[in-house]
Amino acid sequence: MQIHHLVKIAVVVATVLLLQSCGAINWNQEPPYSLVNTWGEKGSNPGQFNDPTGIAVTSNEVFVSDARNSRIQVFDKMGNFKRAFGQQQLGRPMNLAIANDTLYVPDYFKDAVHVFALDGQYQGAIETSPALDSPGGVAVFPDGDLLVADTYGQRLVHVSPEGSQRRTWSGKGIWSGEFNYPTSVAVDNNGGFYVADGYNDRVQQFGTDGEYMRKWGGPFGLNIFGPFKGWFATVTSIAIGPEGNLFVADFYNNRIQKFTAEGDYLTSFGVESDGPGQTEIAVAVDSDGTVWSVNFDANRVEQWRP
Repeated sequence: MQIHHLVKIAVVVATVLLLQSCGAINWNQEPPYSLVNTWGEKGSNPGQFNDPTGIAVTSNEVFVSDARNSRIQVFDKMGNFKRAFGQQQLGRPMNLAIANDTLYVPDYFKDAVHVFALDGQYQGAIETSPALDSPGGVAVFPDGDLLVADTYGQRLVHVSPEGSQRRTWSGKGIWSGEFNYPTSVAVDNNGGFYVADGYNDRVQQFGTDGEYMRKWGGPFGLNIFGPFKGWFATVTSIAIGPEGNLFVADFYNNRIQKFTAEGDYLTSFGVESDGPGQTEIAVAVDSDGTVWSVNFDANRVEQWRP
């Protein structure tokens, strides 16, 4: 009887430890963020969206990929429309990046990364050889080079601003360093980076030397989706906050999840869908820690604060 009781205790402890390692249980999470402002609705007029898919912020403006309207829209921090651009160049803009007063726009339809000044002036397109295949995300290294999530190419591509390939990480699969439609990338201040490994339902982290470090999302990060803390159901966007924390758009779970730089779960927040669609598809973080997200189902921008 005593042995049986000890076995039961051991099974419970092992289960808790497994769930903790997979992110399902965390006793030290932070409170969820609060929704403080929203704007937008479905349409094609200024301030309206048709399937928004990306967001980026500066000190005073919010840039949104208005995907099926083939444009970028820009707003002040209160949601007032300021300008739109890109209709002549863009097919389907995706996750955005801003660095050095420049906006980088991966184009899912045109297999390029478009470059704009922040006022909307077009600077040209970055194309590679071999060609990109439906890129979904881009980030900028400290030296100005780019890292592209080449979604249908099942790879990451490190390129110069002129498009010369410096390095690639490729291979479709579930093992460490392999990808299943990567959708977004984020580069930290030291040149290490994180990958939103879309249909593998996980995040992967790489060091400054480009070597794989860790992965998380579901049991052992092996393409098992779920609604638990630290698990994902299609990762569509990723952003690094001012303190080095990571914010991840967990699309089919209708939420943004927040982690430490090492992948420890902190909190989650989001808006449930009113219909058959999903909500939180893209995320950006302001210098003061304010989080901005794009609600795909409601065709709107959302502002969150701790």
